[in-house]
Amino acid sequence: MSRTISLGYDGLTLDDLMTIARQHAAVKITKPAAARILKSQALIEKWVEAEYNVYGITTGFGLLSEVMISVDDSRLLQKNLLMSHASGGGDPLPEDVVRAVMALRIKDLAKGHSGIRLETVHRLVGMLNKGVVPVVPEKGSVGASGDLCPLAHLCLVLIGMGEAVVTGERVSGAVALAKFGWNPLELHAGEGLALINGTQVMTAIGALAAVDATALCKLIDVAAAMSLEVLMGSRTEFDPRIQEVRPHPGQAAAADNMLRITLNSEIITSHKDCARVQDAYTLRCSPQVHGASRDAVKYTADVLETEINSATGNPLIFNDSETYFSGGNFHGQPVALAMDFMGMALAELANISERRIERLVNPKLSGLPAFLVSDGGLNSGYMIAQYTAAALVSENKVLAHPASVDSIPTSANKEDHVSMGTIAARKCREILSNVEHVIAIEFLCAAQALDLFTNLKPGEGTKAAYEVIRGTIPHLDKDRVLSPDIAAVVDLMRSGKILAAVEGRLGKLK
Repeated sequence: MSRTISLGYDGLTLDDLMTIARQHAAVKITKPAAARILKSQALIEKWVEAEYNVYGITTGFGLLSEVMISVDDSRLLQKNLLMSHASGGGDPLPEDVVRAVMALRIKDLAKGHSGIRLETVHRLVGMLNKGVVPVVPEKGSVGASGDLCPLAHLCLVLIGMGEAVVTGERVSGAVALAKFGWNPLELHAGEGLALINGTQVMTAIGALAAVDATALCKLIDVAAAMSLEVLMGSRTEFDPRIQEVRPHPGQAAAADNMLRITLNSEIITSHKDCARVQDAYTLRCSPQVHGASRDAVKYTADVLETEINSATGNPLIFNDSETYFSGGNFHGQPVALAMDFMGMALAELANISERRIERLVNPKLSGLPAFLVSDGGLNSGYMIAQYTAAALVSENKVLAHPASVDSIPTSANKEDHVSMGTIAARKCREILSNVEHVIAIEFLCAAQALDLFTNLKPGEGTKAAYEVIRGTIPHLDKDRVLSPDIAAVVDLMRSGKILAAVEGRLGKLK
């Protein structure tokens, strides 16, 4: 862990969160944050001692908020809260997501509006820095009051319950703590609620997806430029004058990227005086389609960057006025709508990519060998790779149905409108994975087609991407199992190797 990221009131970026989640950067609480936490904690202790009526601290939860809890039972209430709310199902969330959730939970608590003890926050910091990854089922949140169920599973480990993965081994929460000489915590008044009332699960899933989607918006420009070259398309559609009269920023960025990627392409120059008047929409309108999705991803990233720097608990304590308010910052609607929007935007990237794949493998549209392989009939080439792309695109159409338009009342109708934001985030992450695989197939087909242009030099960026792909996956001269090839290109995309090669040749893409 070469870097330590400070968590305080503001200033956390999506890139910071990605560094914590995937590069295992350490975190620490700033001194002002520690001071705020201590001040709020003192107020909680004062109110409990005075037997004030404070939601979730001296009362039950949800419909049971009318039930007063005695001082003597206030700690048992918090333990019961974690146990009763840990009722999730499904596969565990991936390690990077759980690490992001932990970082965001610490970040929220560092704002000092929860009343949690500093000792409890430091234990969360210690778990994150030592690589203790709680086992958190992915299903069970309706997105208000925040992500109660999955956060309860995460925080069970603090009290020696639940499960965690430590150095690759899945163990009980008690064993995970014992490995580092930690005793289970006894939660004080209000701490259980402070730990689980927030939007950190949907936000963590969404934030990592937004980081990945931002890179994918550049990669699809590279794949489309490669396809355009081998399909004898034109660079005319990337002229900045076209973009200036319809100045959507994403469109302008995509057009500029593709203009640079195809720079010095002898393939394009070779047919500049041909009879074709216009390219098909999947080539000619690629800046408009890619750009609209790019703008949607940017909007979503902005929403998520606001959310990761927000206080999303209830009640919220305000130290300066020594007061608290019950509110609804735990409601995931901003994240839910943004994640549905980004899911639809990403699905469109796969839609246009799959249509370019069809053009590449269809000899009537491409003028290239059928399915991009010699001895067609004996060899099927990339025929079924296009089927796979079509299947993924169709699956995305189902997944793109918005989760945020649904709501089911919970807690005996006390919580009568919920966001389904975590479902929206999970669906978006699945769509993103499908899109990556479709674009990987486009890269494979375009590289295969480019092999046929032995006497003409491709564009500068196209050539850089092609060389990375061919450094890992050989030309398909006869049929072989293609699934490993697709997976290998996905790995090249996710690792940043393709983008790094292109940007190493051209400078940063937009």
